[in-house]
Amino acid sequence: MKCYLNIRKSGNIRWIDQKCTPDVVCFIADCVLNYVDSHQEQKAFVVNDIWNSEYFNENVQAVFSKPDAQNEGASSEYDKFIQQPLRMLGYAQILSCVKKGSRNIYSIQNYDLLNFIASKERNAYRFLYEYIVKVLRDSNMLQYFEDFKALYEKGTATKSDFHVLKTAYEDFILANTPINTRVEIRRIFTKVINPYACENKIAGTEKGHMADHVVTFSELMYNRLNWRDIGKQKGMTRQEFEETVQTHQAADFNQYLINKAMGQVRRKYVYSEVSDEWANDKATEVHHIFMKHEFPQIADYMENMIKLTPTQHRNHAHPNSNYRIISRDYQYICLIAKSNNIEISLSNNEDFYSTENFVYVVNTGLTSELPNNSSLKYVREFLAVSYNQNLSD
Repeated sequence: MKCYLNIRKSGNIRWIDQKCTPDVVCFIADCVLNYVDSHQEQKAFVVNDIWNSEYFNENVQAVFSKPDAQNEGASSEYDKFIQQPLRMLGYAQILSCVKKGSRNIYSIQNYDLLNFIASKERNAYRFLYEYIVKVLRDSNMLQYFEDFKALYEKGTATKSDFHVLKTAYEDFILANTPINTRVEIRRIFTKVINPYACENKIAGTEKGHMADHVVTFSELMYNRLNWRDIGKQKGMTRQEFEETVQTHQAADFNQYLINKAMGQVRRKYVYSEVSDEWANDKATEVHHIFMKHEFPQIADYMENMIKLTPTQHRNHAHPNSNYRIISRDYQYICLIAKSNNIEISLSNNEDFYSTENFVYVVNTGLTSELPNNSSLKYVREFLAVSYNQNLSD
């Protein structure tokens, strides 16, 4: 990030907030991309646009076990759930934010970075860490965190040392923003120190105090058990309700991951990934190279998805538009094309594909046992033999 994010100058108390966890930020970024893609004529949006979208309503229940987005009992929580990540992304200049009356009007300012955040929770975490460090550095507050880190790495950090850090942060926010209560600052401080602690493998905070262990990635996530009792039928035990929710959620969550990955591949490529005589039409469809109903374990892998034209997809990948069968010859063509595009992406230092994931896709689809560290060149040679093809074709 080249932008300056000095809180001493901005006075912004909402540069990060309680709902700004990796999974929530990742999800909201994905919802924004889906909304903008679905409303090409309308680039700007407000909180209610995301809130009322079908994509958000369906998937917030699948991903976080939330009630219907229109549930009146959860309205105040949903407002924070959407608004807080949007405000943070606005402060980070990934979204532009214009105040009109009481509403914030948003639009995408940095599409590539928003897409990176939306692609997976690990990416959202990486963004959050870099963002937090930059804000602290630009605000001349990073040294307090680094001093505590140095003490922890020496094995001499105490609860008093942690209290010094926490108090310094509280004093800084009180002095430079309109907030006037330490209680609110302490709630938000958790979202600052814990990603920093996780990345640097040091203790963060737990229940307002110095944790007795190194913060883990899973501890940064939003509490997905919230609101699960909303909608629980009378006479149904908590265990019965949890089992019902989890069974339903697993299927819905898996479908969300598949749809999300397909959206990522669809947005990445303008043209078909396969250059053949049928590639001249507009590429609008994403094809599973190994069919998702046969190989559900790789159904949400982007390395198993390829963007094609309708003719390529419906007439050649699936002969005669029969989606229950697949052309083995065209499957080979798709695998080679995908391996080449993965190689191009990796050479551009994009964190989009993984060679290991592609190897896993091939091993799963062909019941083979290629080593996890196989090179893409080696995989292509293996595919040529497996499909009885000349690699130069």
